[in-house]
Amino acid sequence: MDDKEKLILYQSVEAPGNANAKKVSRNAKLPWYFATGFLMFWGLLFFAVVLPYFYRLPTPLTLEDVGNNVFIAERAYNNLYTLSNIGIKLSGTDKNEVEAVNFLLGELDKIKENMNNNLFDLEIDLFQSSGLFVIKTFHRVYQGVQNIAVKISPKNSTSETYLLINSHFDSESGPGAGDAGFMIVTMMEVLRVIATSKQPIQHPIVFLFNGGEEGGLQATHGFITTHRWAPLCKAVINLDAAGSGGRDILFQSGPNHPWLVKYYKKYIKHPFATTMAEEIFQAGLIPSDTDFRQFKTYGQIPGLDMAQCINGFVYHTRYDTIDVIPRGSLQNTGNNILGLVRGLANATELNDTEAHKTGHAVFFDFLGIYFFHYSEATGEYLNFGVGGAALLLIILSMWRMAAVSNVSLYLVINWLILVTVIQIISFALGIVLPLVVAYTMDSYGLTLTYYSTPVLIIGLYVCPSLIGLSLPLTIYFSLQCRNKISAPYHLQLALHEQAIILAVLSIVVTYLGYRSAYIFVIPLIFYVVALALNLMTILHDLGYAWTGLLKVSQVVPFLYSSYLFYTFIVVMRPMAGRSGSGTNQDLYIAFLSGLGTVLSFGFLVPLINTFRRPSLVILFLVASTGLTVYLASSTQLGFPYRPKTNTQRISYLDVRNIYYDFDGTISKDESGYLMLFQDRRRETPLVGSNVNTTGMISLASACEKQMMCGMPLYDNRFVTQRLQSFWIPRSEPIVPPIPATLLLLSKTLVNGTTVRYEFSLTGPTIMRLFIKAEEDVTISNWSFLRTYLENPPPAPIPHQIYLKYFTDDTPFKFFFEFFKTNRDYDVPLFELGVSAHYTAYDIDAKSKEFADSFPSYAFLDHWPAFYQRYYF
Repeated sequence: MDDKEKLILYQSVEAPGNANAKKVSRNAKLPWYFATGFLMFWGLLFFAVVLPYFYRLPTPLTLEDVGNNVFIAERAYNNLYTLSNIGIKLSGTDKNEVEAVNFLLGELDKIKENMNNNLFDLEIDLFQSSGLFVIKTFHRVYQGVQNIAVKISPKNSTSETYLLINSHFDSESGPGAGDAGFMIVTMMEVLRVIATSKQPIQHPIVFLFNGGEEGGLQATHGFITTHRWAPLCKAVINLDAAGSGGRDILFQSGPNHPWLVKYYKKYIKHPFATTMAEEIFQAGLIPSDTDFRQFKTYGQIPGLDMAQCINGFVYHTRYDTIDVIPRGSLQNTGNNILGLVRGLANATELNDTEAHKTGHAVFFDFLGIYFFHYSEATGEYLNFGVGGAALLLIILSMWRMAAVSNVSLYLVINWLILVTVIQIISFALGIVLPLVVAYTMDSYGLTLTYYSTPVLIIGLYVCPSLIGLSLPLTIYFSLQCRNKISAPYHLQLALHEQAIILAVLSIVVTYLGYRSAYIFVIPLIFYVVALALNLMTILHDLGYAWTGLLKVSQVVPFLYSSYLFYTFIVVMRPMAGRSGSGTNQDLYIAFLSGLGTVLSFGFLVPLINTFRRPSLVILFLVASTGLTVYLASSTQLGFPYRPKTNTQRISYLDVRNIYYDFDGTISKDESGYLMLFQDRRRETPLVGSNVNTTGMISLASACEKQMMCGMPLYDNRFVTQRLQSFWIPRSEPIVPPIPATLLLLSKTLVNGTTVRYEFSLTGPTIMRLFIKAEEDVTISNWSFLRTYLENPPPAPIPHQIYLKYFTDDTPFKFFFEFFKTNRDYDVPLFELGVSAHYTAYDIDAKSKEFADSFPSYAFLDHWPAFYQRYYF
């Protein structure tokens, strides 16, 4: 008997009338009660493997381990304690410009005193810079920003290629223990270990402790454009934070320097990285920016951008303290940065980085255990190759089905086409149903229900996704007649179609230039391996016997996909509370949950049809979703906010507005509160609270009539969310803590059609200018960057000049030149708005009373502001 006859015999066990054969049929389904257990097994695998590895941290080393040439977490922790206890280190204040600087200089002096003078030279340079640059739609001008640059060099080194390490010590809204005091003390300890060790380095290393990141990336701009060491820096490791505690993630690399990722793999002890994070960040979906931008833009320096990302709830709040940072987190990052710095400081590629500019890299870690990386070109070959292999093996599988079932290949292809429609519907529903839940909850004002209770995400989004994946196929299998080919073959066809979908997605996404296509290839490649092994044996045709290899093959893809998307949900969940009220952030969480579920369970959920009564699984999922929706909408579990840990972020300004008309008279003088609710629920949680919102109105109509709504809009958040902002008037006038004085120094006729205005401005450390010319007038020249003049923000946003004092508070002097064809200069030519922000000053008694009325779960980020509007 040949193999083909054997296969036909195995399939014949379903033949009518063969009762004994049916008893031993490999097509027999397992009892229904195993089906739910099957899905629960994968859930337990997530909780038993993925979560422990995600939060795993090394044992922190203590001062007893000093002398072993290793990073000492205890010493770094002690430094962080002192640095964070200075308090809020707002740039331009003594806490930042004096106390923090003195502490850092003191620690650096200790390192210099105890360094290995036989191997190294150490230079410490405290310097100030002033400059101007453009980011997006904002023009920034700064004076006297401070940096501490430290260069450690091999003894008598003549190398002219340096490695740069950067982080910032200023903070916003809180002590900044995580953002980024954590990274500052990590750098300090890494410097200490290198300087006192006997291990040589080839290239000098510059440690940049910068004092002005939060206000708009000024400090790194000052270093990269003015410091004598900057031109010699050939690669950078930038360290920042969007959270506090946990592991550090690599989320940007290069660009176009894959050798940097090679060194990351070689020297990092605890890898945590993904290309997908890089592409999401660079797409602007993360409401943050880092100094890495400045190094790329103004220094053309390639590098690695790494950050703390867990517990983003305390980011930029007063709760960003040392108490929420485990020492193991410091040890984790310290081990990584020490190894990476040593590796790159001896990299031959630093001698000529341009010669190694060979394209992007694809990179990702697996549970923090192993790090994978390869070039973008290799990724393209891999993605196309796996997709092609999947299609070939599927064709071979269908040929086997036809041969064993004694039907034509044409008939099997017809079944595949039918299954294709079903499986595409399943794939789409797996992503769409979570979005439907998110949209529906939002329409009832129930967004962010998962904000404090993340387990609700399972019922709100994961279960609907599983319903979408399973329902169409289950209906199909319950209605279908299988008189031509067996049920196991039909199930294989459904899984083949899942593979085809992933193959097409990987090929299309790769063709579009996205390196994140690898997320589709990982589950596909393991399916291809399982299919190949089944085809090489008789298992392919032994009823459901082939499912054994399939289940085993999907363990690794399940672990990786669930790990990856859990990472994004951990990062994005707190960001949903500070991304503005204009968009429904639940849709992003739902999409990530749905896509993660589809990739984790895409080859597994159809297997519920190997059990009897698979509809019970769907009913269980429906019941779970219904129960979760009830808990989220009707109980305290679904209320988003908790004091200290999961706060409602509310930014507002205690505003005094004065409008001056062209003749100098005051047309409006008002005081009130400019409210910016940073999440989708806006003012809803305040209803019924003690907060007096009498007279609160939307700013939308004012924004249509007035330049920048006639308000002192502070930053990009206030500008982009101005239409969702509110105004609460108050009767008592707000008195600015110090004056903000604009002086017109001169008005000069340059020629017959051009007039020049020169101004001087004094005030607090942060001021803003909004400039808008009248319709028949053109700004022809000014004292700021001409590129910004020639490339203005999109209407109706005017030119915005952001002025910032650090250590130099000399008056800002600037000019504008205006071109007008009719030469009539006795009418208004332009509107000028001047806003002053008193971020370091106390509020008055009335404002304090207003602030104290907010619930305990609200975190208030507020300060006095003064806006003056002029016509000239």
